Amino acid sequence: MKTYAAGILSLLLATQAVAAPASPDAAKRILKDSIAIPTVEGRGQVPKLAAYFAQVLRDAGFAASDIKITPVGETATLVATLQGRNPKLKPIAMLGHMDVVAANPADWTRDPFVPVEENGYIYGRGAADNKFDVAMMVAALAELKHRGFKPERSILLILSGDEETSMASTQTLANQYRDIEFILNGDGGGGLLNEEGQPDYYNLQAGEKTYADIEIAFTNAGGHSSRPGADNAIYRLSAALDRLQNYRFAPQLNELTQASLTIAAKQVGGATGAALDRFLRNPQDAEAVATIRSDPEYVGQIGTTCVPTMANAGHAQNALPQRAAVNINCRIFPGVPVAQVVDELRRVVNDPAAQFTVLGAPVASDASPLRKDVVKAVTKAVHARFPGLQIAPSMSAGATDSVYFRANGIPCYGVAGLFMKSSDDFSHGLNERAPVAAIPGALAHWDSLLHDLSK
Repeated sequence: MKTYAAGILSLLLATQAVAAPASPDAAKRILKDSIAIPTVEGRGQVPKLAAYFAQVLRDAGFAASDIKITPVGETATLVATLQGRNPKLKPIAMLGHMDVVAANPADWTRDPFVPVEENGYIYGRGAADNKFDVAMMVAALAELKHRGFKPERSILLILSGDEETSMASTQTLANQYRDIEFILNGDGGGGLLNEEGQPDYYNLQAGEKTYADIEIAFTNAGGHSSRPGADNAIYRLSAALDRLQNYRFAPQLNELTQASLTIAAKQVGGATGAALDRFLRNPQDAEAVATIRSDPEYVGQIGTTCVPTMANAGHAQNALPQRAAVNINCRIFPGVPVAQVVDELRRVVNDPAAQFTVLGAPVASDASPLRKDVVKAVTKAVHARFPGLQIAPSMSAGATDSVYFRANGIPCYGVAGLFMKSSDDFSHGLNERAPVAAIPGALAHWDSLLHDLSK
């Protein structure tokens, strides 16, 4: 670990006189080294990765007192502070997560935890989600410290350890760090390239849907399977699922989706693009809504979605089921309370025997306001790479660490530096990868944002 960090520092020193904000080779090394640490749930490796990042920052000149690693169960958090000149100003923060989803080596072409650079890509679990931008943030912050950069307001690097699972560390961080001007999240937004490798547009994520798991269960006295009765928990569950399968929540629009879908309608073209255009003019256009809902890329952008993801029923092959249950995973449109969705599902199922349980404690958050300073800084950073490229404010259909900070009233913006093709995105899937060519631009992206927004 120490050898890696020393090598990274030497690379940073070697590029001091170069115009690039940080060394792409150093950032690539950080990315590869982070992939090699299998930070999946249950392995207890997140603290090791946090220690590695801390060493990189210390070698760049950070004082040990400016870096804090806090254990949270088997995982950990890391917070590093680049001290600002004006203590009266609230700090800004960069946000990301060190953990990754599980990966079975037997299913992959390459070992998911042995980073491989091949054909212009770096392969490995977390190569894109979220270790790419975390590596860029660490490299950019280390370079700023090494150059002696002194921001007007402090810059925090906040890294969670279990974003892909319980988010317990995220909740801890959100409760500890409430006095922040705004957050730049590397696990949201980013640029889309077309199949020819040319940029289509850049997503500035300023909101996300509420994640909620809702269990629907039926219970029964059961009995011997040779004596079936009229009531059966599995049949009742099946009937409930039939009703849910044919139900759709009302379509919705907000400031973010209005902006992003307006751009998408022009970019996508074809039947989907035409449907998006008609939907924006009339959200009640049933034909347009049906077309959009048939496209997995946009179905989550026009309202709440709920879908069964896991089922469990019965206790023995020769016994009537005493219980049958299904998990319904909901991605709820911002501003819609979880309780309202549960009530709607209850009406759709229309069975008094159904038992509804909200699992965990889902957190709802409103969209963040589109701050002019953030939009201006993001536009400048993106246009430095791709002049005139469209910046599209957007809402994420999935959840990130931002949800807990937004719930505490802190504006959060997904501003990832990664540009990639949709066909290259294998996050959470097999053979995840990130394009090597994206590294220099991503470093410049973060350097520009931090300079402009820490004033």
